[in-house]
Amino acid sequence: MIEIDGREAGLVQILEAGFFGNLIHAVIVDRGPLWFEGFGSTAHFKAFTAELNRQFPRRFGRKRRFIPEIEDNPKTRNILKKNNFYPIGQHGYETIWVDLTQEENILMSTLKAQSRNKLRKAQKADLTIEWDEKGAYLPWLLTTYSLDKKEKSYDGPSVKLLQALGRTFLPKNMLIGRALINDKPVGAILILCHGSGATYQIGWSSQEGRKTAAHHRLLWDAFCVLKNKGIKDFDLGGVNDGTAKGVKQFKSGMGGHLVRLPGLYG
Repeated sequence: MIEIDGREAGLVQILEAGFFGNLIHAVIVDRGPLWFEGFGSTAHFKAFTAELNRQFPRRFGRKRRFIPEIEDNPKTRNILKKNNFYPIGQHGYETIWVDLTQEENILMSTLKAQSRNKLRKAQKADLTIEWDEKGAYLPWLLTTYSLDKKEKSYDGPSVKLLQALGRTFLPKNMLIGRALINDKPVGAILILCHGSGATYQIGWSSQEGRKTAAHHRLLWDAFCVLKNKGIKDFDLGGVNDGTAKGVKQFKSGMGGHLVRLPGLYG
């Protein structure tokens, strides 16, 4: 939990691993922090980065991995540099953000033609959509996701991390949507809510789910559910033109805009 002036300001997941009394030490912050309503300004990011550097200063034997959840610009890079965080590898990390303050008809009009057609196909299919914010579907989803990830060898958050997020965000701030045909799940997504924002974490589709465009239906329904919860911005997650070009095309088609984050720093 992040506190600023005695108020709960946001959440951050910090993973640590140490050996020989932390002589060899690793610190990981991926896509953080997640700010609550009223927080998340440049000044707040500056304060967080300074505190992160104070608690885990650069030193021999320590590996730091920090992917900040903030738009990339010269001011952001300067804050990172002043706190001894330096870019690792290629600069920048791209994600897709959807503005949920728009009316539903406007949101629909921002979908690319192919995505609109897929959504219409999904809406005509015999799909039932159900939402869970108490974590009832979490064990099922993590088992299904783990098997799918192993079978297809794709990158994604670990089950242990998702379980930890469940302990932090449940109830009410973790949403799991399922698409079913004849009571059989064919697709699912997991979303975290934080302040006025939400972030897509993982998703899964069976062959039948892909055939019926279940993921398009789940994301569209998620737009409506999140709007009703007062969420203003929906981060659909990272994209790239290399290993996950199809994922980028899918997410870009859902009407969001491309945002560049600073990328990996250490």
